[in-house]
Amino acid sequence: MLDKNFDIASQFGIDVFGEAQMKKYLAPAVFKELEATIKEGTPLKEELADDIAEGMKNWALSKGATHYTHWFQPLTGLTAEKHDSFISAPDSHGKVIMEFSGKELIKGEPDASSFPSGGLRATFEARGYTAWDCTSPAFVIHDEYGAVLYIPTAFCSYTGEALDEKTPLLRSMDYLSDQAVAVLRIFGDKKTNRVSTYEGPEQEYFIIDAPAFEKRKDLVYTGRTLFGASAPKGQEMEDHYFGPIREKIVAFMAEVNEELWKLGIPAKTEHNEVAPSQHELANIYSQTNLAADQNQIVMTTLKKVAKKHGFICLLAEKPFAGINGSGKHNNWSINKEDGTNLLKPGKDPKDNTQFLVFLTAVIKAVDEYSGLLRESVATYGNDFRLGANEAPPAVVSIFLGEDLEEVVNEITDPQISKKAKASTTIYGSKTLPTLSKDSTDRNRTSPFAFTGNRFEFRMVGSEQNISEPNTVLNTIVGSELKDFVEYVNSKTDKSLAIHDWIKDGLTKHKRIIFSGDGYSKAWLEEANRRGLPNLKTTVEATDVLNDKNIVDLFDKSKVLSPVEVKSRALIKYTNYANSVLIDAKTMSHMAHKQYLPAINKYFSSLAKEENDLKSINFKVNSYLDETMTHISTLLDKAAIALDTLDEKLEGIKGFAGRDLASYCENKLLPAMAELRKPIDALELLVSKEDWPVPSYGDLLFHTI
Repeated sequence: MLDKNFDIASQFGIDVFGEAQMKKYLAPAVFKELEATIKEGTPLKEELADDIAEGMKNWALSKGATHYTHWFQPLTGLTAEKHDSFISAPDSHGKVIMEFSGKELIKGEPDASSFPSGGLRATFEARGYTAWDCTSPAFVIHDEYGAVLYIPTAFCSYTGEALDEKTPLLRSMDYLSDQAVAVLRIFGDKKTNRVSTYEGPEQEYFIIDAPAFEKRKDLVYTGRTLFGASAPKGQEMEDHYFGPIREKIVAFMAEVNEELWKLGIPAKTEHNEVAPSQHELANIYSQTNLAADQNQIVMTTLKKVAKKHGFICLLAEKPFAGINGSGKHNNWSINKEDGTNLLKPGKDPKDNTQFLVFLTAVIKAVDEYSGLLRESVATYGNDFRLGANEAPPAVVSIFLGEDLEEVVNEITDPQISKKAKASTTIYGSKTLPTLSKDSTDRNRTSPFAFTGNRFEFRMVGSEQNISEPNTVLNTIVGSELKDFVEYVNSKTDKSLAIHDWIKDGLTKHKRIIFSGDGYSKAWLEEANRRGLPNLKTTVEATDVLNDKNIVDLFDKSKVLSPVEVKSRALIKYTNYANSVLIDAKTMSHMAHKQYLPAINKYFSSLAKEENDLKSINFKVNSYLDETMTHISTLLDKAAIALDTLDEKLEGIKGFAGRDLASYCENKLLPAMAELRKPIDALELLVSKEDWPVPSYGDLLFHTI
């Protein structure tokens, strides 16, 4: 419940077993060891586990927790948890004992048979392990029924393969850190021992009224609408973006903030987004694995609090046709342990050689592995959003901004250099300040844009776990940094080698840099001329995981073994196929049970009206006659399309893996589109009272 007297300073992080709580509940020596593990990445000593578990348990009990759970992120894209109470066997007097051992803290054994494994495990091979990620703090979640201690963990199989999103992310962070530290050693930095990537996700979402949601089986089953004619008003007036936030939405957002702040999640920015009933929440940057955990909590909190306010939060990438979908901009940076940002250009980036090495590594990585980056954001829902004139296309490119692009030109092709100069922005009024311009403009159409001291990966879907795209970013950039170190160390003249590596890398990979309109058809044609891949669907993108160079990349970096890569490809094909099948079955169900019966009933009422008019020798008006003809024609088309869809659903038998995904893409999706067309057209002909489900207007404009 919203607390009007909520004090951020005193309440921030009160439900997190963070530094202040650890100091209070752990012995000084134990705290020091744990702090070293968290900050420096040193191994946690097993003999400390019991002491840490006891302190964590006592803190959790003080917060009202009765249970604990190893909270993990299986390859379903969601989170998973199994609750165990702190209760141990009663003593000889029948008094209950509250215990929590070090073994219970650092290792759990959930049943792994029902989670996606991509063939790594058979159904009867059920054992899986969860391992505590102590770099992401434990926290307590409260609800009206009690409280539970959540322990962030990695999840692997009995044979050691990763079955989750967190494990590869942690491996990739270690890999990039090792390579980045090696680069810093070349530049004379002997102190830095750890480099981390940081992430600040911008979460977009829709809020609709719960009663309307319950009447739409497509929303209930799939999280998005599968039918629906456009409302008379959409986003044409651009009056929702950054517009005044309505009172009941403000109340919802305020409670979301309170819940997140208590969990130590630095929720910072909230505003209306472009589409009606669409909003955004952005966090301050955190270390990437922590940011990934926090974003999962954000999505869960948005849904939970929305229900308390009579709303439903939709996180699907494209819940409504005809208006903008939702993304999750992934702001990614590289920082030394002292906080220095290695992607900060400085006052003169051309002379900042260390920065240019990291910049070149990113440019090389994005060009050489653009297909893998596209794969990292490939989901069924995101396919409807990418390239829909509202989000980046499926073609990956980099926007650097005028100043940095000029630096690249000076290095690679001095004769075309324009020597861009810094300037100011003047508003033309004496009462307004003169502002210095940023070194880069914003390009909202770019998939991968430099924004001052970080890169914004804008292709990530709103419902997606950010671990996979960040695992890929860390791995591909780490690989390029490793290449730099090996090249420079193989040469006698280090300074010349550094210069040559930068120039060669930028010259060969300039094709990935594009500053224009990423939404335009002209760019897609230009991208094709440049040889940039355009992987439009999840099936195409997932095929990248079968490429030998991608398998080798993950294997050499020890982020994913060949068998783990293969399993992830199979899981993606399967998840895609299952998503399409659920949508197709839902469409068939709604057409059979709701739409066609309601339309037939309305048509019968018109026919009766026509007969009544004729019975009294009254001339039937042209509107009634034309409407009946139009409805009859569309009904026939809908019936034929429904039969076709049902036949295609029957045709899936015998298909599996990629073959099933391809069948769903090429057979089911076109059949689904053909069924939607006549039913959406009929929505505009049937009276509102007779239409069986809430319209787009009901869904999108009631809450605002």
